[in-house]
Amino acid sequence: DKGYRGHDAQNPRRVFISGQKRGVFGVIKRELRRRSAIEPIIGHLKAEGHLGRCYLKGRAGDAANVVLSAVGHNFRRILAWLRYLLCLFLAQLWRTLARPASINPAS
Repeated sequence: DKGYRGHDAQNPRRVFISGQKRGVFGVIKRELRRRSAIEPIIGHLKAEGHLGRCYLKGRAGDAANVVLSAVGHNFRRILAWLRYLLCLFLAQLWRTLARPASINPAS
């Protein structure tokens, strides 16, 4: 969150904000890039994947809620891929059946 700018914790703890240029290198830079790739998926899961509110109790409930939301997200992706594959198959079948049959006369 770019709105958060710091904290009062003692050193060596530091807060790294996405888009920060100074003092960021190596592993931290790679982790910030990875976080930037993950955040849109988390936002999508919160909006449409029922990750916004957890009705399960405790840490185990929180973990189960996240895992189930991720499973649902992956399942939706697999179903979309299978839907696309089915459309390709049906289009090929339609093209094959729509051709006039060429009959070779017997000699």
